[in-house]
Amino acid sequence: MNVAYHLQKLGLNASLISRTGNDERGGALHHLLSTTGIDTRFMQIDREHKTGIVNATVQANNEVTYDIVYPVAWDFIEWERALSDIVAQSSFFVYGSLAARHETSYRTLRQLFEAANTKVLDINLRPPYFTKVLVEELIAAADILKLNAHEVSLIAGWYNDVKEIKTQVQLVQERFSVPLILVTKGEEGALVCHEGRFSEHQGYSVKVADTVGSGDAFLAAFLYKMNKGGNIEDNLKFANALGAFIASKEGACPDYHIDEVSLLIQSLQPDQH
Repeated sequence: MNVAYHLQKLGLNASLISRTGNDERGGALHHLLSTTGIDTRFMQIDREHKTGIVNATVQANNEVTYDIVYPVAWDFIEWERALSDIVAQSSFFVYGSLAARHETSYRTLRQLFEAANTKVLDINLRPPYFTKVLVEELIAAADILKLNAHEVSLIAGWYNDVKEIKTQVQLVQERFSVPLILVTKGEEGALVCHEGRFSEHQGYSVKVADTVGSGDAFLAAFLYKMNKGGNIEDNLKFANALGAFIASKEGACPDYHIDEVSLLIQSLQPDQH
């Protein structure tokens, strides 16, 4: 949802496939997303399960821990032809590993893979909602993989005891034949590995309000620039800027204009580490 919000703010058309409960939270969410311009026609309403809730706790170091309530409506997304149709019409199909924690939504996800042009996996390794086998299946299907430094270290550690982050990324890329891997490193910026070639950006220094949703903003910004035909270095620069900008604001989906991100790029020099 956060990725869809930022794609829409950046000027691309985003459709959200999900499922909410037939409750007050669900109604408010449908209304909120509709006002942003996001296409909500593919958000199903569940008569049995409640709208999803995530309790986020910000730690002293700006790291965030999450309590992702289970089960909720989005665990029960049912496949229908209209979902495959909209996926087939889209440049990118963005999904997370949490969508696979219940068999119903995972079965729908696997069917949508068949219609997707470019599959973008934003991994979310939230215990206890993943297994090694499940993660392997999801990564093997992906064309673009986005994760953070901790997640790439964990996954690479399943196969080899390598410490250097680039070696970890290479291991994952070669093992699963993922053409493009994005790794966010918090205040240290991010790196991209495209078919074995690395690009890095050291990030922007901002006063952090909270980091909730900054990774989603990063991914949306990268896809936006990629869709516009930008090169890897420019895409990475813009993605870091939007991620930093969102971290300087309260909440995952603050109101903003793309010009504010451009001003940030102009006003701030990348951190020197």
